[in-house]
Amino acid sequence: MSHKSMISIGPFHPLQEEAEFFQLYLDGEKVVDVDVRISYTHRGIEKLNESKTFDQVAFVVERVCGICSASHPLAYIQAVEDIAHVKVPERALYLRTIVNEMERIHSHLLWVGLAGHFLGYNTVFMWAWKYREPTMEALEIATGSRVNYANCKIGGVRRDITDEHLKMIDRLVTGTRGDIEMLTAAVVDDPVLHARLKGVGVLSKADAYAYGACGPTGRGSGMPIDVRRDDPYAAYDRIDWNIFVEETGDVFAKAKIRLLEALESIKIIHQAIRDIPGGEIDAKVENIPAGEAIGHVEAPRGETFHYVRSDGSNYPVRHKIRAPSYNNVPTFKASCIGADISDVAITLASVDPCYSCTERMCTAVDAESGKEMFDFAQLVKLSQEKTERIRKQV
Repeated sequence: MSHKSMISIGPFHPLQEEAEFFQLYLDGEKVVDVDVRISYTHRGIEKLNESKTFDQVAFVVERVCGICSASHPLAYIQAVEDIAHVKVPERALYLRTIVNEMERIHSHLLWVGLAGHFLGYNTVFMWAWKYREPTMEALEIATGSRVNYANCKIGGVRRDITDEHLKMIDRLVTGTRGDIEMLTAAVVDDPVLHARLKGVGVLSKADAYAYGACGPTGRGSGMPIDVRRDDPYAAYDRIDWNIFVEETGDVFAKAKIRLLEALESIKIIHQAIRDIPGGEIDAKVENIPAGEAIGHVEAPRGETFHYVRSDGSNYPVRHKIRAPSYNNVPTFKASCIGADISDVAITLASVDPCYSCTERMCTAVDAESGKEMFDFAQLVKLSQEKTERIRKQV
């Protein structure tokens, strides 16, 4: 006989590299509701950036997410360039494209490997991470780092890449095509993965639009959206490439799209290196006038959106960040409800969530007076008191 129960995933769980809390309500083995709770690791980046110069902010937003350390700075920088009416040199646009596409390969293969690990299919994990390694080496050649690249700046890029290094990057990245094609074929044809992922965690096209899903999560549910094509930036409108869309909306579709996109990124990088023009790499922007603008890019997980407002000083007076996970995480309300409890973990992982990207602060306000009920010190005290109560209970 079925019975209603509750299971918690998080805030700390082997599946999650960051703190996030999902409370699952069950009827037998079926999930009937999901409560998603965010903001366990709020870092105050938006507020912090108000005390940083426009140039310093680019280094801070690299650290919003370790796998989007090219995407977030580029979105922010494009917003500032819009305010200042900057024309970025052509060579810099191509260099931005090369680094961002290497990041996409790195991110997608990292996810494929982790997905294999979560399923207990560690051969996929070892293959994916092995084939990702040449791209990590190429990123280090291009920027000096494997994670925080620090190569994009307002007006262009900080450092050029020599022709010799561009050839090395092309050789490293293009050399992985055969391996990734083999991995893609192995995943797409594997009957075990078919049984484990097809029809699992389905996000319908209607729900994808309702929740504003983006990136592989949206494209896996039949949404033909991609900022690189829909609102071109960098050198994407100068290069021949395709987007991939699947209609089934399940975990298998998201996995397939990420592998196909990794292969397409190799194609983009090869063309960008082949066609990159010479010339300057920096427009040498000195002052940012008053104004406001937005910048958005297609990060590996989907659209990253930055809003910047300037008052003419050397510091932004407002900086607002909306990362793709902020849209994709709530889709669990649609994809997990009705699923078996055994499928929830891989469904949660299927959107490649970055939980720190979703962090927000809330204030408790008296509904009648409009005044804040607690200041920061009082909230800390309440938190400490609750921790002490829990400690005594356990």
